[in-house]
Amino acid sequence: MKGPQGRIEGVMVKALQLFGTALALAVSLPALAQAQSAPPAPDAAKIEMRWGVKIPLRDGVELNATVYLPKGQAAPAPCIVTLTPYIGQSYHDRGVYFAAHGLPFLTVDVRGRGNSGGEFRPLIQEAKDGHDVVEWMAKQSWCNGKVSMWGGSYAGYNQWATAKEAPPHLVTIVPVASPYPGYDFPTRNNMAAPYLMQWLTFTSGKTSQASIFGDPFFWSSLWRERFEKGEAFSTLPKVFGGDQKILEEWISHPEVDAWYDSYAPTPEQFQALDMPILTITGSYDGDQPGALAFYKTHMRLAAPAQRAKHFLIIGPWDHAGTRTPQAEVGGVKFGPESLLDLPKLHLDWYAWTMAGGARPAFLKKPVAYYVTGAEKWRYADTLEAITAEQRAYYLDSTANATRVMASGALSPTGAGKGAPDSYVYDPRDVSGAALEAGIDPSSLTDQQLVLAGDGKQLVYHTPVFDKETELSGFFRLAAWIAIDQPDTDFQASVYEIDGKGGSILLTNDVIRARYREGLRAAKLITTKDALRYDFNSFTFVSRRIAKGSRLRLVVGPMNSIYTQKNYNSGGVVSDETMKDARPVTVKLLHDKAHPSALYLPIAQPD
Repeated sequence: MKGPQGRIEGVMVKALQLFGTALALAVSLPALAQAQSAPPAPDAAKIEMRWGVKIPLRDGVELNATVYLPKGQAAPAPCIVTLTPYIGQSYHDRGVYFAAHGLPFLTVDVRGRGNSGGEFRPLIQEAKDGHDVVEWMAKQSWCNGKVSMWGGSYAGYNQWATAKEAPPHLVTIVPVASPYPGYDFPTRNNMAAPYLMQWLTFTSGKTSQASIFGDPFFWSSLWRERFEKGEAFSTLPKVFGGDQKILEEWISHPEVDAWYDSYAPTPEQFQALDMPILTITGSYDGDQPGALAFYKTHMRLAAPAQRAKHFLIIGPWDHAGTRTPQAEVGGVKFGPESLLDLPKLHLDWYAWTMAGGARPAFLKKPVAYYVTGAEKWRYADTLEAITAEQRAYYLDSTANATRVMASGALSPTGAGKGAPDSYVYDPRDVSGAALEAGIDPSSLTDQQLVLAGDGKQLVYHTPVFDKETELSGFFRLAAWIAIDQPDTDFQASVYEIDGKGGSILLTNDVIRARYREGLRAAKLITTKDALRYDFNSFTFVSRRIAKGSRLRLVVGPMNSIYTQKNYNSGGVVSDETMKDARPVTVKLLHDKAHPSALYLPIAQPD
């Protein structure tokens, strides 16, 4: 990507990558902000626009809407609405597109943003407000009483929030790249990122702060400075001054709890959702964990007839690409089939679910996913059915596996026999900050940080693949690890290494040791014995590994300018500073009694 916008998207991607949030994944702690590119623009002469329409809510607050109508609309029609904190004009092109194709479309500034009244409180306010907007819309003369929603990221989340309130006239939802509070926003696996303040600056007050938000050099310099000084994460609200109560509230909830639960549908509300749903995400979408958490929870709790109405698309896209696909992400190029016409697919979906049309031709089965490397779409009846087996590759080494060029092995033949591998992580080591600040954070192919980590991480390679092999689904890593401090953070990343040594980041995951047994309660490590750590939050990946390639697994510390830093003391992580730093020795065991293994998602035969 070039220019400031590409750079800031890269920062978002980097944060996400480090969070295991989608693969290289994309994203910075959930990058809720969306880089909007217009769909192919239809003739604006086909629409009429009504500006400054006020929508009354139950508590007397009025939201501001821009209404796009088909010119000369002869009869009421199904309608679409999107609620956004990014100011309604950001979706002008979408409004023109849908209205020109016969569907009245509303862009609504959420409470407290743009020209809407009230106070903006991210996420928590959208459920009841969304309900009221849908029901108001259904009563308008240009609407036939059937309402759907559109949008991604924040506008994907608020579709789920609205649906849980069960507005009678909400017929279908199409949540795209939806963050799930507690899963990938405002933390990922209970780890935060300074990007939170950046996003809150963007959505502060009534107007857009796009120029401030979009200055990547300012923000990366600030994060690097704080990283090198070892400042406490909890001091973020004091950086700019002013009212930072939202950020303070987020920081005060370091783990998943009832506060997070209140943002999402309850199990009973998930069970009651009985409407067609189309979930869309991407392999490199930073909010893929959230989007799939919504999908999987609904599929687990809903009745069979309800599950049959829920469709899923996973493209090769990054966060913004889930609305406007691009043929390249982070240096990885995709085939022409990846450029799915998503606006047209939305039209077909709305025609099917609200106007009695045919099911969209693209939706051949309930799950559609794009296989990079093979550059084609494949289909499955369920998300789980994509994977034929989880094939174990066992970690082993003949010497300490801390170097890329003298690595350990990933063997499919059985548990390892070598002595434990180990590295020392000293939180006072900030030597990598300068390098990290100078690297394009959106790149999926840059190996500089991995190579610079020699001696400070563990590296393992599979044998060379003797034939093309499709890996589709979720990697897992079971690792027997011993540490000599009460806490530390781990990151596990998987790469494809081609025959020429080129690298593509496929997926990653992170674990904070104190949450080894679950995200709802901290349990500090009180033994130096090895404990099993299950990395079960790798993001979905679908790639055909080329003949002659191999996989690389890197296990190491989280020590990045883009993430909250754990100083290993066992205290409140957000309050720790450099003076609390404790070096930790990490030992990874891989003998028969401790069979550490990476599980590869082998795809079903094509």
